[in-house]
Amino acid sequence: MRGYLTRICYLAGTAMFAAVPGFALHAAEVKNARVWAGHDYTRVVFDLSGPAKYKLSQVGDQVMLELADSSANGRLAPAAQGLFKGLVSAAQGDALRLTASVAPNSQPKTFVLGPSGQAGYRLVLDLYPGSGKQPATPARSSVPDESDETAVASSKTAPAIAPADQADTPAPVVVNASSKLTSRKGVTTRQAAVLLNSQRQVVVAVDAGHGGKDQGAHGPDGTLEKDVTLAVARNLAALINRQPGMKAILTRDGDYFIPLKQRYEIARQNQADLFVAVHADSYSSSDARGSSVWVLSSRGKSSVAAQMLADRENSSDLIGGVSLAAENDSLASVLLDMQQGWAVQASETVAQNVLNALSALGPTHRGYVERANFVVLRSPDVPSILVETAFISNPTEEHRLRDPSHQQQLATAIMDGVKGYFLSSPPPGTWFAMEAARRKGVLPNDAKSNAVASADEAADADVRDMHRVGNGETLRSIAKQYGVSVDSLKNVNGISSNSVRIGTMLVIPNS
Repeated sequence: MRGYLTRICYLAGTAMFAAVPGFALHAAEVKNARVWAGHDYTRVVFDLSGPAKYKLSQVGDQVMLELADSSANGRLAPAAQGLFKGLVSAAQGDALRLTASVAPNSQPKTFVLGPSGQAGYRLVLDLYPGSGKQPATPARSSVPDESDETAVASSKTAPAIAPADQADTPAPVVVNASSKLTSRKGVTTRQAAVLLNSQRQVVVAVDAGHGGKDQGAHGPDGTLEKDVTLAVARNLAALINRQPGMKAILTRDGDYFIPLKQRYEIARQNQADLFVAVHADSYSSSDARGSSVWVLSSRGKSSVAAQMLADRENSSDLIGGVSLAAENDSLASVLLDMQQGWAVQASETVAQNVLNALSALGPTHRGYVERANFVVLRSPDVPSILVETAFISNPTEEHRLRDPSHQQQLATAIMDGVKGYFLSSPPPGTWFAMEAARRKGVLPNDAKSNAVASADEAADADVRDMHRVGNGETLRSIAKQYGVSVDSLKNVNGISSNSVRIGTMLVIPNS
């Protein structure tokens, strides 16, 4: 059982408004309380009439929020969900005490969101399971960055993100990043690097759009986008997992909400080679029809409709209680780098492949890959696409989207486009790269055969060692570590770009 926890917290807006001449801090009113349970945590959101000061404390299975100079607008009694078991509110003089009953060992985290769009001030209480299990690799918190001036976090550390995999989905790839691996006797270092690089699977993160309280678009007959996207995503993940050399990671495998940024962070945490977001489009006119595939655009949109669609899809986080108003200061430069990097080029290539495959099922909306500033596509180092499977606002297409057979056809078309991309552009170190080498006769069918062991070791005359690329490493940093030039490192490894993926085994030249 947890000990007694107490923290004093302030709404970010309090100090800001107090500094404005003539501003008076009025009593805040808690207007509403809402709850929904996600895969990794349970969120409780309190809607406030204005800024307030509060204190967080915990005794056992009771989490208390005491809001100074505040009151409740009626009875606050959201239904129990997930780790949240119930709420009691009581006046304490001029203060309001909110006591949440929670599951045993729950760990609370609180922060505040300022006004955004139609939403006012919100006090957010996130409850995380206190099992003590920690993921191997921490990832970004699902709440806004602590540098965000609209949020103040009350916990010491942010919990890590865990992927929402199916029970029969293989565990995420783990790279054993020992920095130096030398060749065994009888195998040249070059050949050993090729063999070691040919053992990992391509990882595809499949993101079912929306979920939980965020239902997405609605069809004329009541079909919910969140249900269609989950069905197609599950089918796609199953196809990927049946394909040799490929592995799927589902960002969600149930009806729960995941913030937009957390979706692509799940892909990055699992070292995904590709991120595929599955959605269903909607428009004011029921005549709009056809599938479309989108990639990130940092500047401008390919159409006015693209702006409208991006605004709608990006509003998911506002529904879930997460502010998109304050982005990291470096986002603009990151997006610019993406436009110039391999991730954007790869995204465009795979998007065109998928669009071509979808065209076999019926007309596409525009016939070309479109661009918009979707939050879920902003991963700087993972090629990412967003597939709008059809217009759920079109009665005919809504009917097809509800059909399990058509859902399977959509998944198959997306899979065909994705697989075609990896066959034509195999990432270094993957099963696809090994197969490409075999087709060219570079490697024997049995990679561990005596033919490799008997190779001419004179090929190692200009080779010093091998190095597996770890997190945060670049060609420049690796070259500096070994005292060689970037060009020589690229030449000996046959690398044409200035980037290299985590987990790739590099040959280190003598000079």
